[in-house]
Amino acid sequence: MNINAIGAYSGTQPLEPMSITRREPGPHDVQIDIAFCGVCHSDIHQVRAEWAGTLYPCVPGHEIVGHVIATGAHVTGFQPGDLVGVGCIVDSCKQCDECFDGLENYCDNMTGTYNFPTPDAPGHTLGGYSQQIVVHERYVLRVRHPESQLAAVAPLLCAGITTYSPLRHWNVGPGKKVGIVGIGGLGHMGIKLAHAMGAEVVAFTTSDSKREAAKALGADEVVVSRNAEEMQAHAKSFDFILNTVAAPHNLDAFTTLLKRDGTMTLVGAPASPHDAPEVFNLIFKRRAIAGSMIGGIPETQEMLDFCAEHGIVADIELIRADQINEAYERMLKGDVKYRFVIDNATLSA
Repeated sequence: MNINAIGAYSGTQPLEPMSITRREPGPHDVQIDIAFCGVCHSDIHQVRAEWAGTLYPCVPGHEIVGHVIATGAHVTGFQPGDLVGVGCIVDSCKQCDECFDGLENYCDNMTGTYNFPTPDAPGHTLGGYSQQIVVHERYVLRVRHPESQLAAVAPLLCAGITTYSPLRHWNVGPGKKVGIVGIGGLGHMGIKLAHAMGAEVVAFTTSDSKREAAKALGADEVVVSRNAEEMQAHAKSFDFILNTVAAPHNLDAFTTLLKRDGTMTLVGAPASPHDAPEVFNLIFKRRAIAGSMIGGIPETQEMLDFCAEHGIVADIELIRADQINEAYERMLKGDVKYRFVIDNATLSA
């Protein structure tokens, strides 16, 4: 079936309307009418070939929410009309230890929602900047938020799980002091989630103008990272730091704030590497720098349920599909609070 989408034919061209083909639902497939799709910073890296291996035409989008419109004969967990989501994963090998553990995101043969090889035309996956998508039931998630919040739920499928997973893995909760570096699409979700988990939350920003905004999101304190005195006041005090910044920067400024055995986890993915950290800052306090990416399907469902229970959604700006190129330029300038979401109904306009 042919549907409307918006994507790019090369890394040097703007995104533009196009027609794409989706497969008919198989026995275990769920066909979804996409209502909204979040815009992730990684979409820009991928579309513009800043990360190696972009396949064209490229239709981005892995923060997908909408309604089930059809299911395959063997699907039992979903039915037409259900509110559902699809995140960054649409397939995996289903046979490895990671898949058995519900950590499909670490499967060596994980298939991403766009730009990954697939038997479907045109030979690689096409994402959520489109009217519909067909996904195996294993990778479809149930949305329990009110339908009125559906647009603001979309970014939870990437920004939400990218921050939730490391917070859960490193046991963030009451009695823990947690730093969130960066107050953007990822960082604003990290603040909300860490606060809801009961931690003491300190937000780090380079901009004094973001203090009140960070406190409104749930931060107990806000530190301007360019202020040496403010930084020094927190030396050796953090149990955990979640670093969401997607640009190269000095990691040593934050590792020195960790307690003995503290960990800083990186979830921001810059287009070029960070400078090498100072090893002595790590070995003298047995500190660690770690990495984390999204989460498996069970944990993503857990995150959605947690957010529904605590009334957590992303702060968004809703845009029409034909505003996507302008939105990309604004994202590069940091001109969004805090996530763009496409109203996919405008793809038919």
